[in-house]
Amino acid sequence: MTDSLFNSSIRSLPLLNRGKVRDIYAVDDERLLIVTTDRLSAFDVVLPTPIPDKGKVLTAISDFWFAKLGHILPNQLTGIAPESVVAAEERGQVVGRATVVRRLKPLPIEAIVRGYLVGSGWKEYKTQGSVCGIPLPAGLKEADKLPQPIFTPSTKAEAGAHDENISLARAEELLGKALARQVSDAAIALYKEAADYALTRGIIIADTKFEFGQDEDGKLYLIDEALTPDSSRFWPADQYAPGANPPSFDKQYVRDWLESLNWNKQPPAPELPADIAAKTAEKYREALTRLAG
Repeated sequence: MTDSLFNSSIRSLPLLNRGKVRDIYAVDDERLLIVTTDRLSAFDVVLPTPIPDKGKVLTAISDFWFAKLGHILPNQLTGIAPESVVAAEERGQVVGRATVVRRLKPLPIEAIVRGYLVGSGWKEYKTQGSVCGIPLPAGLKEADKLPQPIFTPSTKAEAGAHDENISLARAEELLGKALARQVSDAAIALYKEAADYALTRGIIIADTKFEFGQDEDGKLYLIDEALTPDSSRFWPADQYAPGANPPSFDKQYVRDWLESLNWNKQPPAPELPADIAAKTAEKYREALTRLAG
């Protein structure tokens, strides 16, 4: 097992923010250094146990998708080597797990696309026949493929709080109608192409979350991470059957273990046993191997 990085400590650059998984540093007025750590959050709480190599796997998966989907929408990457912007003794913290990105203005929503009926969408459908207020045909089962992928935006919560689903009308209020439409179209186009490709590699992408940003001219970019096991629900296609939630390549494995405990989903989170952490790392690595070969 490799050394894990729970918190980065880059002293040669100013730290701007520590998110649930990523540490963000200022390179200059136009660029940021994003370090993807091995932290794992579940139920919006950061767990005390790092997942070995998770940050490197997430970075590799995002880089793969950024390259593959660049014709649909430009992304945040600059192509600058992260090792070149930190002090020599800090390079070990950034190799394979950091990126130098453009400074862009993040949009105040998360762009969620759902292709299958699962999670909070399934819960709502059972009682109301809809997902995030979007009516769906009657008689669908859990994990059924939706007739078309749907765009279901959510708010971005502060650390420790929960994101909340919002209507398209509310997204239009926050972004303006034209930008909301552009975001919805881009998110669905990105999801469709990625989902079609992933299926050829034996993975169903049930749903995913994108983040977008704009430059000073208002041009839209794909930012943050793209189609990783942290931001998506990945299912093995050969174990998929409507009517039940299939096993997954993402952190659902950890969530299921946490659900078996008497934990109130408030900090502090329990430590993960070594075998659970190792199995989770294995699932992340398998997703990368299947997608990128």
